[in-house]
Amino acid sequence: MKARRDSLLNKSIIRQKKRQGTPASDRRPKAPVLKVSTRPGDRSRGLLAIGGLVFACALGRSGVSAFKREGDGATPLATMRPQRIYFRPDRRSGGIGPARLPVLPIRPDLGWCDAPCNANYNRPVRLPIAASHERMLRQDRLYDVCVVLDWNIRPRKRGAGSAIFLHIAREGMMPTEGCIAVSPRDMARLLRFLSRRTRIAVLS
Repeated sequence: MKARRDSLLNKSIIRQKKRQGTPASDRRPKAPVLKVSTRPGDRSRGLLAIGGLVFACALGRSGVSAFKREGDGATPLATMRPQRIYFRPDRRSGGIGPARLPVLPIRPDLGWCDAPCNANYNRPVRLPIAASHERMLRQDRLYDVCVVLDWNIRPRKRGAGSAIFLHIAREGMMPTEGCIAVSPRDMARLLRFLSRRTRIAVLS
């Protein structure tokens, strides 16, 4: 009789464990990681890999650097998160499709401050301003879709680099000023991977 009670008790414990299962926090899917690596023999070009897919990308004209500074033309050696997406509504009347990040239109008065001594350094600003800045409404296609990465955002360090984006590449995959750039077709495929949990790991 005792053996039967022990058996029933053990079965009850097993059923309870199955009901409890794994804590919800442990069942969450792992955050996707986009790994960016340089091509051998060409420091300004790279490969971006995620989920078994590999995309060509352009990197900074100075390659990848662990000591990123303003104006050095280097892509930071770092793991970054996407924050939000800007796009050109005049060139993409249908928008960019479903997105898991905030999506904002690029207006004519949108700029990005790159003056290290200014209080708005590495922040979006409303134009016109006297401080050095980049105009987001460009003549070329680079910012038709532009994903802001969290490099030097919080905390910000004076001169540690500004306006590090994932954006559209120039024709011929020409070097960037420190950003990561992909073709329009590849950008459309990459957007579905991007959320606040995504990591973009730039490797040496």
